[in-house]
Amino acid sequence: MKRFAILLACAAFAVAAQATPQQDKMKACNAEAKDKKGDERKAFMKECLAAKPAADAASPACEKSAADKKLHGAAAKSHIKKCIADAASAPK
Repeated sequence: MKRFAILLACAAFAVAAQATPQQDKMKACNAEAKDKKGDERKAFMKECLAAKPAADAASPACEKSAADKKLHGAAAKSHIKKCIADAASAPK
């Protein structure tokens, strides 16, 4: 029973230590806004935090591409995952 309690405590700590996507986004936006001050910084942070990542924007197009190719199951998931990765790494 004591081992179970220790294991449970370690698992809870590991889960709590991981940053959420929103925290990661906040960290990235903060790093970009380090040279801005006052209203300019506030406006930048608002826009940065509201922006959708490229992966979210590419997802519907990738899903449509998989449907057009009549992919199902694991093949469709693999295609969508690769498509989103390609879209995220593409030059802007």
